[in-house]
Amino acid sequence: MKTKIVKSFAGKRGDNVRSDCYFEISEKKSGGIKLELKSKVASMYGESIKSQVVEMCKFFDLKNANIYIEDNGALPFVIAARFELAIKRLNPMEQKEFLIPLNKKTIYKTTKDKLRRSRLYLPGNEPKFFLNAGLHKPDAIILDLEDSVAYQEKDAAQLLVRNALRAVDFYSAEKMVRMNQLPLGLNDLKFIIPHNVHVILVPKCESSEDIITIEEEVERIKRKWNISRDIFYMPIIESALGIIKAFEIAKSSKNICALTIGLEDYSADIGTNKTLDGKESFFARSMIVNAAKAAGVQAIDSVFSDVGDMENLRRNTLEAKSIGFEGKGCIHPRQIKVVHECFAPTEDEIKNAEMIIAAFEEAEINGIGVVSIGSKMIDAPVVKRAKKILNYNG
Repeated sequence: MKTKIVKSFAGKRGDNVRSDCYFEISEKKSGGIKLELKSKVASMYGESIKSQVVEMCKFFDLKNANIYIEDNGALPFVIAARFELAIKRLNPMEQKEFLIPLNKKTIYKTTKDKLRRSRLYLPGNEPKFFLNAGLHKPDAIILDLEDSVAYQEKDAAQLLVRNALRAVDFYSAEKMVRMNQLPLGLNDLKFIIPHNVHVILVPKCESSEDIITIEEEVERIKRKWNISRDIFYMPIIESALGIIKAFEIAKSSKNICALTIGLEDYSADIGTNKTLDGKESFFARSMIVNAAKAAGVQAIDSVFSDVGDMENLRRNTLEAKSIGFEGKGCIHPRQIKVVHECFAPTEDEIKNAEMIIAAFEEAEINGIGVVSIGSKMIDAPVVKRAKKILNYNG
């Protein structure tokens, strides 16, 4: 009678795969652990990879199995995530987490009003994009669990994102994670909240109840892990209903740091196509800006999807700035520089701000209640904006 073999698979394989690996685990009744490794760097790192896998076998109490590994330059945090997934696909009841050591360079805080000109999207199941993301100097990186990840790979992305939050040096970029849409996304939170995430992006948000539901679960996890640091939220408004309720959403939690808009889904929801000039979304974008400003949070624009069109990216970003947006999503590192240049104050803006502050300070010294430059009256919001321009630290 043949021994029954249970097999699981995890990871990526193929000639075009890099910074990743693939596992097959065939469980058996006896014979111990047998490892087979295929790797171009086996002579240098083969023993280290095998040692890591043996350690994880002990952690998960896997005693008898044939384990096949194809390595294409995966770092230990990727190997750990892929092997843990193979274990959990083999045994869906397994609840233990193999938490890799916390890299000290991943431990830093953020603030509610941090500069967020650019946020770079990274697909959560593609570790090859993680490693150098911070070198491009985005203000934030987004580890994405939602649209860029196929449904059958959601479990893989959860573990990779968790490990990336613990291991990858993003060079002080704010660490954001886009969770899945409710209710599926509630399960994402346990993989990210304990591991020094800064901002949760809430996709397809349509009501304050969405934020309240998420925040309740976040607070439960924070209590469980004894976490006291702030974790902020950035709702993504992607429907006509969400636009109408934008102010309600923006005011639903003190931990909301910004509102942003997803134009692809919004355009589909109102029954039109997204165009280059954006006439179909001008109302929605203006609503986002007004709702955000009324609630005292940042307004962040959608992504520009043509990564090769720098001219129209610049035009689109300058337009976003002109109607009140303070940042923009990026889907490729080459977009970051253009976005930063567009949101930087111009020489005229700086000169005008200096004049406003000087006039305001002189009026204060002289006890004058009304401040003006030429025929233009200067009130508190104008002074506030001038100070923000002069304090720009991009």
